Amino acid sequence: MANIIVFQHHRIGTPGRFGMTLRDHGFRLETIRLDLDPDQGGGRVPDDLDDVHGVISMGGPQNVGDADGWIAQEQAFIREAHGRRIPVLGICLGAQMIAAALGGTVGEMDEPECGFLPVEILVPGQTEPMLAGLPWSQPRFHSHGQEVKELPAGAQLLMSSARCKVQGFKIDMRTFGFQFHPEFDRSSIEAMHSETDLFTKAGISVDDLGRQLDRHYEQYARLGDRLALNFATLCFPFAGLLAR
Repeated sequence: MANIIVFQHHRIGTPGRFGMTLRDHGFRLETIRLDLDPDQGGGRVPDDLDDVHGVISMGGPQNVGDADGWIAQEQAFIREAHGRRIPVLGICLGAQMIAAALGGTVGEMDEPECGFLPVEILVPGQTEPMLAGLPWSQPRFHSHGQEVKELPAGAQLLMSSARCKVQGFKIDMRTFGFQFHPEFDRSSIEAMHSETDLFTKAGISVDDLGRQLDRHYEQYARLGDRLALNFATLCFPFAGLLAR
């Protein structure tokens, strides 16, 4: 059974529908809470990549420039996994971690991007297998005040939004970053409103978010499931999984 390391940075930031899809496809996930001390159930970045067949870096309230020691350690782990062509997926903070680890830059936005807003698949993404089955314009859930300002050398920009240029990118064959959140269920999205002040800064009330959920959640969930399925089936060589 293939092992996938999941770096979780907040209690809400679970792998969600990605975790469920990967487990359904026979993967074993090891979730490591880097934001907690060991006596609170926290873990640490593994010392090596032995028996690691994939890496997922989730979202969180931290920034890549914070002084927490595990941030640099996680970036080093991501860098090594990418160098070995192990599949790497980053979501929100995780996407920023990938970009920073591989030579890009991350910084603060002029204003936070929160709630459901459209994301466009750019021309390079319209033939990208990872985005197969997704409409070229789609509602996605956002909760971030920082963004990737400059992609690493050789990265391909796949998706963008009006407020945030870098919404989805690919580096080489199996490293992907998504600034939006495709992984949440409805309760996780609702919980996000009380966990950060970004929604207040963006002028989005609890009622506003509820109306957005009523309008967009069904399509959002379907698109998230499709993206999770694409990751599970396209990023891992099937013959290699059978041999493990």
